[in-house]
Formats: sequence, C-alpha cells, structure tokens
Amino acid sequence: MQKGTEAVRVFVVVDALGRYRTRLGAQDVELPLVPISEDLAIALLITVDHGVRFAEQAGTELAALLAPFEAEVVVSVATMGIPLAIEVTRALGLDDYLILQKTPKIHLQDALSEPVTSITTDTPQRLLFDRARVSVVAGRRVAVVDDVISTGASVRAALNILRRVSATPVVIGAMLTEASTWQGVLGEDAALVHALGGIPVFRRQPSGELVEDWNGSSDRDIVPASTTTDQ
Repeated sequence: MQKGTEAVRVFVVVDALGRYRTRLGAQDVELPLVPISEDLAIALLITVDHGVRFAEQAGTELAALLAPFEAEVVVSVATMGIPLAIEVTRALGLDDYLILQKTPKIHLQDALSEPVTSITTDTPQRLLFDRARVSVVAGRRVAVVDDVISTGASVRAALNILRRVSATPVVIGAMLTEASTWQGVLGEDAALVHALGGIPVFRRQPSGELVEDWNGSSDRDIVPASTTTDQ
C-alpha cells in the first residue's frame, strides 16, 4: 500500500520495544515510539543519538537535493538542527551557517523574535534571531534545514523571521517529514520542501493497537499568528 493512498494504515511493531523502522535517504533507522497524548504517539528522531557518520551522510545526501537552488547560506533551528546545518553547509561548499535559538541567552536580549509551538514541547516558545547576525542572511538566498518537519510551526516561524530581515528562502530541507499537517501550515512554501524520507504519526485504537496515520494532526498542532512584535 503506497503512502498517502489512505489516511490510516496498520502499524506493525518492529520489536518488543516498539520501534518504528524507516528509511532516511540511503540509511535505515529504527525510531522509538513516544506517546504525546493518550491516543497519539510519534516516532522520535534524535539526531545526536545516531552518531557522526549518520549526520555526515544525511547532510551530504540532503545537500545534493538542495544544491540546484544555489543557496548562499544555511539556516537551522537549535538544537537538533545544528548537526544537520553543519553537514549540509560543509557538503554545499559553504563556510557559514546561522542557527535560530529557542532558549533566551545573554547575547539575545535584543533579538528579533517569532512565536512558535512544537508538537514535542508543552509550552509556547519564541524563535530568536541575533541582530548581530542579520548581515549574514540579508539580501541572500537561504536554505532552511531541520531534522524533522512535523507540524511545520518551527519552519514557518523561521521563514517569517528570515523574510523580515530581507533574506530570501529558496529551499527547505529535512531529514524526515512527519504526516501531512505541515503542508497546510506552510501553505505555498510547502513546495520548497525536500526531504530524505517521511514518517506518519500513530493513533491508538480502542483495542490498544497503534495504526499509522499519514494525514494526522493533533490538538497540539497550534501555529501562532505571524506577529512581528520584537520581545
């Protein structure tokens, strides 16, 4: 059965630990199933748990997908996007990359900010852009990369804040996309997305069985309005 032909497919547990096997470019990975509510679970990719070679190969393969768009700088979101940003930057032959932060730091007291809510985080956050780094992306072609695009909220916030400083996002890269909620959140920008693979979310049935949901969303798929207020 091909992905996308039905909203739900039966999920077969890979092993007794409840891991989900998928393919990420040329690499096979097994991801733990993590519940985020009574009836919803996600397959969790923690980039830093897969080692240096994994990130290097994924970054190289993703860079090959992004290369035709001729980005001049790579931008990602801390913290899981950092290893990918480094490897994609290296593979593209670039020398600089920019990381947007979600944790307030002393040098970000006057940062540009954008609201964002993540499916894996209970509380709303703000994406922070160091004003001292604006010149790195202003007027330049930008590739936005992230480990997983789930609700699309982090990428949406990144695009909003980059466009506010006159950067031009020309492509979006990810190791994995999750289900399809992100397509509606990104709107026309969804066409910019290139990924090495895709995974569903998982719904628990009354019987207790988990099923794959490729069109899934949840009550936590909240995308704040794109305010331009700096805090």
